[in-house]
Amino acid sequence: MISLLPNSTLLLASGAPDITALDKFKDFVNRWSVPQYSLPLFCILMFAAFFWYRKWTKPAIFWPLMIGFTIVYFAFIPLDDSYASILKKPDNVPISMMVFLTLYFLWLGLRQAAINDQNMEIGKPLIEEDREDKVLCWPDLVYSELLAMVLCTVVLIVWSVLLKAPLESPANPAGPPNPSKAPWYFLGLQELLVYFDPWMAGVVLPGLIILGLAAMPYIDTNPKGNGYYTFKERKFAILTWMFGYLILWCVLIVFGTFLRGPNWNFFGPFQVWDPHRVDPLTNINISDVWYVVLLGGKLPENILVREWPGMVLTVFWLGALPVLMTRIGFFGRLRSQMGFSRYYLMAVLFVIMLLVPVKMVGRWTFNLKYIIAMPEINFNL
Repeated sequence: MISLLPNSTLLLASGAPDITALDKFKDFVNRWSVPQYSLPLFCILMFAAFFWYRKWTKPAIFWPLMIGFTIVYFAFIPLDDSYASILKKPDNVPISMMVFLTLYFLWLGLRQAAINDQNMEIGKPLIEEDREDKVLCWPDLVYSELLAMVLCTVVLIVWSVLLKAPLESPANPAGPPNPSKAPWYFLGLQELLVYFDPWMAGVVLPGLIILGLAAMPYIDTNPKGNGYYTFKERKFAILTWMFGYLILWCVLIVFGTFLRGPNWNFFGPFQVWDPHRVDPLTNINISDVWYVVLLGGKLPENILVREWPGMVLTVFWLGALPVLMTRIGFFGRLRSQMGFSRYYLMAVLFVIMLLVPVKMVGRWTFNLKYIIAMPEINFNL
């Protein structure tokens, strides 16, 4: 018989029939679903999508791709029980909606940006310039809102009838669910708990997101792209926002929903969620790398002496790196245009955002847990 092991390897027992092409495909998907491969793949696809946005956003190209993705996305429900159990779970229905709505509105925005960018190059008016800026509140706005309210009510009624409410039994400390997951819209934050200390993942990083959103109008005063869609004139801003939203939010939600199984282990979409599976990990910190691995000694007892390598890296990342970035032509121009204070605030928020994927790669590759580990004073980074 054919069995799928936790490492996504298909084994063929003696006397069993040959492995089918479908089994090989499932094994391939399971192997490449692990974050070490899938996250870089998401990043490459995202940057390629923005680089070639004028080509693939054409309706003749996008809609066949969208239809093909939809067919593949739902076609495996009758072909694999594990995949169907995850996709059909009422809690996970909003995730599928998020995936398709995100793809559609990303295409819609980039399509209008592609048209505007092309029009500006040849001297034609923008899409927004050909539209009437003002409409009557009645009946235009109120009528549209009434239709939207009716359609939303119908969708919610049908949803509540067809899908059972994902209500579980009362909380029982003797039998907690495995895995215990937050609501789907918080799964991105729960995924960050794997890579950061709880105070960092649950308080500091979300607080910095709110701070960045509040400070954005003061940091970015570029009037280009105000009131009309464009990508050519707003490349850095759009790519930075999309990296934060698509990669560091939507992808993490998908990871937490479809790939995080019992014991918070990673499972491929076609793997059975085995609660008895154990993935042995040996967490290491920067201090372990410096004193134990490189110097071949033991950790000092003094926490300041022990953690100075991590402190130096942190000071370099938050203090020196934003300044060194100005030697790159693009960031140097930003520094001269924005001034020191606005540029430094933007650069610090930017490098903190980059710290998240850096910590992820360190965790997946070297089992790196903390850059600074001071459990004595409850300070870990």
